[in-house]
Amino acid sequence: MTNLISLAFEKARTEKRPALLTYTVAGDNSKKKSLEILKSLSKYVDICELGFPHNTPIADGGQIQTSAYRAIKNGIKINDVFKIVKDFKKNNFSKPLILMGYYNMIYQYGENNFLNRCKKSGVNGIIVVDLPWPENINFSKKCKKKNIYFIQLISPTTSYKRAKKIIKDSHDMIYYISMLSTTGGKLKITPKEILSNYMKIKKINPKKNCVIGFGITDKTIGKLKSADGLVVGSAICREITKSIAKRHNPVTNVSKIVIKLKKRIL
Repeated sequence: MTNLISLAFEKARTEKRPALLTYTVAGDNSKKKSLEILKSLSKYVDICELGFPHNTPIADGGQIQTSAYRAIKNGIKINDVFKIVKDFKKNNFSKPLILMGYYNMIYQYGENNFLNRCKKSGVNGIIVVDLPWPENINFSKKCKKKNIYFIQLISPTTSYKRAKKIIKDSHDMIYYISMLSTTGGKLKITPKEILSNYMKIKKINPKKNCVIGFGITDKTIGKLKSADGLVVGSAICREITKSIAKRHNPVTNVSKIVIKLKKRIL
């Protein structure tokens, strides 16, 4: 059975546009609201990324850290994250969902238990920020047996030789980090330079889908639309924070942001 992530890229390609991926933190700003935001986003995006809230992040910038803090403060646990995924998938089974987090949570939960819960709740892919290749090979194989994509990360400092090995071992989706920064930072290089670096990675195996993440906003997304996919996270977390501060409905405001982003890549 083809993974839903691959099907989403195929659909976007037939429409001659990149796939749009969005990232939100599970439980922000409540379990109920998090689910509502996810459902709303799914109407406009191709793939949803859902982050495990974490109190010692490595790659997350200020906006995502703020979202994670709210979720942790509200008592979100790992089992709650799976519950949100399961509830989302009840009526949105065909919408691909990727979980994103850090390995120590998976280790504490137990790899096999974690993957069993992923499969039962309907997870289609996993990004583990601090589990690089080749240390992730065994876990990646376990994911593949359950038809869950393990998504490898490649950065601008990844050597060409290493990138070739990572891509050879990767499943159908690869995540290219646009710049050396935490998420949500201002672009330190031009979109043209990002695409130039991206194409070097893409050419290693053109058949595999490669997305660009980090620093993507409504101002930059249109200049990067020749990529297979584009990930927006911090801009959405920022909008949730602003909505809460102004006592607005974050579901409505986040939807407006995503509609605007989608128009930029059509």
